[in-house]
Amino acid sequence: MILTILGGFTSFALLILGITAVSNFLFFPRLKATQLAQQPKLSILIPARNEAVVIGQTIRALLAQTVTNFELILLDDQSDDGTGAIATQAANGDARFRLLSGTPLPPGWLGKNWACHQLSQAATGEYLLFADADVRWAPNALAALLALAQTEQADLLTVWPTQQTETWPERLVVPLMSFAILCYLPILPVHYTNLPAFAAANGQCLLFRREAYEKVGGHTAVHNNVIEDVALAKAIKAHKLRLRMADGNRLVSCRMYQNWPEVRAGFAKNILAGHGNSIPFLLLSTVFHWIIFLFPWLWFATTLDVWPLGLGLAGVVLRGGTAVFTHQRPLDALLMPISVLMMTRIAFQSIQWQRHGTAEWKGRRLEIGD
Repeated sequence: MILTILGGFTSFALLILGITAVSNFLFFPRLKATQLAQQPKLSILIPARNEAVVIGQTIRALLAQTVTNFELILLDDQSDDGTGAIATQAANGDARFRLLSGTPLPPGWLGKNWACHQLSQAATGEYLLFADADVRWAPNALAALLALAQTEQADLLTVWPTQQTETWPERLVVPLMSFAILCYLPILPVHYTNLPAFAAANGQCLLFRREAYEKVGGHTAVHNNVIEDVALAKAIKAHKLRLRMADGNRLVSCRMYQNWPEVRAGFAKNILAGHGNSIPFLLLSTVFHWIIFLFPWLWFATTLDVWPLGLGLAGVVLRGGTAVFTHQRPLDALLMPISVLMMTRIAFQSIQWQRHGTAEWKGRRLEIGD
């Protein structure tokens, strides 16, 4: 009886996830290489703290874009690895590049939010593009980004970069971001309703109309929010402005982490905030994913029945479909149960951090939870 109930629940959940994924495959915008008719002034704003490994490549790629009407401002957020000097050398005297030195973190602010606020104060563009230092840009990426923002008349266009993964922890965890967006967040209500439940954004690439950014209060309004990107997206909806999302489609890409400790820490610092800072909600979410993606295989192993086999394969197909859509490795979907167990470890890391009150990220302590 219990197996039948769990099987029915899993079947229904996978059906809803599948319908959401198919609708997103059909309607989720993707960046496309295009010629830009108008080139409004763009401010590219990059907060950088100890990004010496990647910053030179990033600066050179941005200064080589097909669009030219922009300023590129990098804020060196008290790095101790020569980030600012490397960026300046990479700019090679290009007048569009400016380097700012970050000021000390005020009480109540999180580091990235304070850095982005300082950048916004220095910007002069009609559009403000907040981008992480490790984002990689194809030569026509900015043209595609601005063209889509203009076509959609977006007040905030957020792009989900194509995630580049190499080590097994990256391959098994990082693509779950795209899986969650495509299977849990239907794009049509994101674009065509003002309901905050259908708001999401990716801080790796946020393109604001300046007027809209100022109207919602900018980073000052989210100064102590760990998931400030989502908070800004909700603020856009609250002000009845236009939020649009798009897939980076290899024009915008990123390698977020390099190994398991970085993957674990990077996701753990956000996952609890993403669940409303509620440990019960996070635990419920964890159990939900055990039921959907682990239970069918355990059931099949004990019964060799067709039903649990079908449920297990349905989960693999969902994960594989999102991998194809976002240019990941579809065969990694076969290891979805392991991915779920790794996310469980990340969830408990986040809970442990909340119990201690703080976590550490890039040499700074973050407040976790209430």
